[in-house]
Amino acid sequence: MKRKKLKKRIKHVIISLGIVFLVFRLIVFVVRLPSYTIQTTGKLYVVSKVSREVQVFDLHTGEEIAEIPINMLSHEAVTTIDKNNVVLTNYGSINGNTIKVVNTKSNRLRKTVVLKENIRANGIVAYPEPNKVAVIDYVRNTFFVLNVKTDSIEKHIETKQKKSHLVVMHPHKPIAYVTNINSGSISVIDLNKNQVVKIIYCGIGRKGIDITPDGSEIWVTNTKENTIKVINTVMCEIVDTLSTGDEPLKLKFSIDGKYCLVANTLEGTVAVYNQESKKKIKTIHLHGKTNRIERILYHTPRPVNILMHPNGLYAFISNSNANKVEVIDMKTFKIVSTIGTGRVPDALAFVE
Repeated sequence: MKRKKLKKRIKHVIISLGIVFLVFRLIVFVVRLPSYTIQTTGKLYVVSKVSREVQVFDLHTGEEIAEIPINMLSHEAVTTIDKNNVVLTNYGSINGNTIKVVNTKSNRLRKTVVLKENIRANGIVAYPEPNKVAVIDYVRNTFFVLNVKTDSIEKHIETKQKKSHLVVMHPHKPIAYVTNINSGSISVIDLNKNQVVKIIYCGIGRKGIDITPDGSEIWVTNTKENTIKVINTVMCEIVDTLSTGDEPLKLKFSIDGKYCLVANTLEGTVAVYNQESKKKIKTIHLHGKTNRIERILYHTPRPVNILMHPNGLYAFISNSNANKVEVIDMKTFKIVSTIGTGRVPDALAFVE
């Protein structure tokens, strides 16, 4: 009799624990659901590395309007200056010479460009001419200009350094700045002379790069030192070094140039710096690390990429571990919305 009662109690306990577990899983699921509450213009293109796809979201509603399979590992993308194409590179693959071009009118894959010779494309930026992008070959250490309409390489310049990686263009001058991982440097390339005119050494571990809208400064993150090197573009010299959080990956200036957002990847935060004073004015904590409850309810955050909306009101942050894009209000520096994505979102592009 006692044994039967004991078995009955154990059964009730197991059922109760099962119900509690299911309720807990439901709570976690609901809490993790994306919540989109803003209304703004344009389309956001999100490249998910593991899902190997590009998702297109309507930023007025937050709804997905297209899903484009790309069948390649990609984490760099850019919109051409004419807004007709989103172009993706294939870094990290044995087929790294492949570039995909998405038609922004139809939101379909327009073409696959297979580059000749031993080219491994990584960093990419819009070139100031229609249908053209500037791309970095990290094996042959070159900067080249690709015409995605004719599939031809129209300019080819050696960086004179090792493991060239990312690139930014001066907004008003024919100058490109290329980061070099193994050399710990920046190659300054004069696009009229088609040659490197200066090498700026920043230390091994540099990663992200961006230039102020007026072209006066370049900021470069260093993941080994947890710093930002501030470079004056007139003197081509480092003029300041700023401290960051753990593993500063990418960074991006606001549209007006007053602020710079830095993704501290390992720390799970986005830091906001005042460009003029060089002071950190805020740290935005992505959900998942603040306390034990957050750690249970959310995935560990990992911010990896940043894109500014051209209207200057919002910043979009790829949170790769959580499969989300976080939307930051650039007036309050608070997360105001989230967008659910495919697995491991990284590169972001915008089309009006």
